Amino acid sequence: MTCTSKDWQAVFFDFDGVIADSTAVKVRAFTALFAPFGPEIQEKVVRYHLENGGMPRLEKIRHCYEVFVGQPVDEVELSRLGQAFSAMVRDEVVAAPSISGALTTLQQLHHLAIPCFVVSGTPAEEMRDIVERKGLAPYFTEVHGSPPAKTAIVADLVDRYQLRPDHCLFIGDALADYRAALNTGLHFLGIVAKGTPSIFPASVATSPTVRLI
Repeated sequence: MTCTSKDWQAVFFDFDGVIADSTAVKVRAFTALFAPFGPEIQEKVVRYHLENGGMPRLEKIRHCYEVFVGQPVDEVELSRLGQAFSAMVRDEVVAAPSISGALTTLQQLHHLAIPCFVVSGTPAEEMRDIVERKGLAPYFTEVHGSPPAKTAIVADLVDRYQLRPDHCLFIGDALADYRAALNTGLHFLGIVAKGTPSIFPASVATSPTVRLI
C-alpha cells in the first residue's frame, strides 16, 4: 500500500539524524566520556555507538564499560555518567541544524492535522526539553524517549490513539527504528546521508531528506 500525505493517520520520528543533524554531537560526547581510557577504547566505543543507533544511552554506556573497559558499573556511577553525557550534548543538540526536509515535513503534517510523535533513544526528560527549546513542541502530539524500548513506545501509541499500523509511517536512521516499525506493522522510511551506504535491507525505502512516502 502507498499512502499520500493526507492518508497517514500518524507519523513517528526518531530525532538525532532525522529531525536534528546532531549525530556528530553524540560521537564527540562518547569520545570525551571515554577519554581517560585512551584512543583504542574510544574507537571501540564510537563504533559500538554508531552500530547501535537508537539503543538507550545508559545501555550503551554500561556495555562499553563492562566489555571494552572491563569494569562493572553500578547504578549510582551509571547515573553519574549519564548526567555527564547529557551535560555535554544537550545545548549542542538544541543548537544543531535541522535535517533537510524535516521542518517542511512537520509543517505539512501540522497543516493536515496529522499527529506526529517523537520516539527516541535519548532519555525522555532530556528529549522533551530539547524539543521544547528548539521550538518544535507545537508539531508533536507526544514526545518519548528511553526507557522503554522503541517498539513498546510505538505499540502503546498505536493502541492509545487507535491507529491502523498500515496507515502509519516511522521515519528513522537506525536499525532500532526499522525494527520498531517492523515489529508494529508501520511503514518505514530510512534516512541515509548522501554518500553513506544504507544499513537497511535492500527492500527498505531510503532518502537523504525527510519526506513522506
